[in-house]
Amino acid sequence: MHSVTVIVPAHNEEAGLPATLESLAGQTVPPDRILVVDDASTDRTGEVAAAHGATVLRPPRNLGSKARAQNHALPHCTTDLVLAVDADTVLAPDYLQRVLPVFDDPEVAVAAGTVRTRHTRTLWERGRSTEYLFGFHFHRPIQALANSPMVCSGCCSVFRRDELVAFGGFPERTIVEDMDYTWSRQIAGRRAVYVSDAVALAADPEDLTYFRKQVNRWMAGFCQNVRLHLGRLLVRKPLLALWVLLALFEILTAPLWWASPFVLSATTGASPPVAFAWWAGVDLLLTLPPLVYAARRRRLPLCGVLVNIPCAYATKAVNVVYAWKALVVELLLVPLRLARGLTVYEKGRADAPAGRGAVVAAS
Repeated sequence: MHSVTVIVPAHNEEAGLPATLESLAGQTVPPDRILVVDDASTDRTGEVAAAHGATVLRPPRNLGSKARAQNHALPHCTTDLVLAVDADTVLAPDYLQRVLPVFDDPEVAVAAGTVRTRHTRTLWERGRSTEYLFGFHFHRPIQALANSPMVCSGCCSVFRRDELVAFGGFPERTIVEDMDYTWSRQIAGRRAVYVSDAVALAADPEDLTYFRKQVNRWMAGFCQNVRLHLGRLLVRKPLLALWVLLALFEILTAPLWWASPFVLSATTGASPPVAFAWWAGVDLLLTLPPLVYAARRRRLPLCGVLVNIPCAYATKAVNVVYAWKALVVELLLVPLRLARGLTVYEKGRADAPAGRGAVVAAS
């Protein structure tokens, strides 16, 4: 049986932390120890963590990123596995029970399950819910079959501790440590595993202000990893490189897809409503099958899944804007030394002061 230490980085997480810690305490295979890194919180995060039986670690100052907070806790881990959980993520009771067996294979370095949204109250949460259901029931299973997952999600990943320590800890060189580590280990010939039956529920941004900050970080981090790893991926992990190149192609062609109804109307004489109807029909034809499968697979009300689809167009629009920004800044201006790139890690929710570079749960 594997032993597990949980690391929970937290900055001003007094409100959401109890649900996270209760989900950890309720695991059918309980962790051996829970470490909460109270990273310069100005609320009762540390007191809440201690009241739930966690060991609280307090750095002398705000560390500025989730990876740094996790690395602050790593020397305190003595178990063979480490579970990194965001302070607003709730794990299904059998999460560890389903993930730990994959580490019986000595080739596995990191593993994570399916991520779903905890709440679907606002337009942005509903859109993100649709994105998760589509991605984790279309892209991720195909990547898993190819033994080339794009990322083991940072909100709920399990790591082999000795290997993580030998690597130097959670990567701090990019703004998204989970993708950096997932790609690095696969380049080194190790395995990253997607465990579809293990479910984690993450709290996502409720409004546009924080949604765009999170998307900006995700897209910048993806391009930072492309800049850092793509050459070696092409040589050492070509199937993963293929997925990365397809993602870049999707970013590059997304504006053309969004403009296609207007182009169709202008070049064929079709009325704008007809052109838009054709565009929407093709888009839904590509989108619906994975969502219907996801609803059945997760036993979700189909109507509830389908009604959220329009919200996904708002989130996709934000994705396109910040994906293109990341392409220009991280893959063009940074190599030319005309920009520094994204280095400040901002919260994806509204419960901490903006601009502090605070450690957060959303990843």
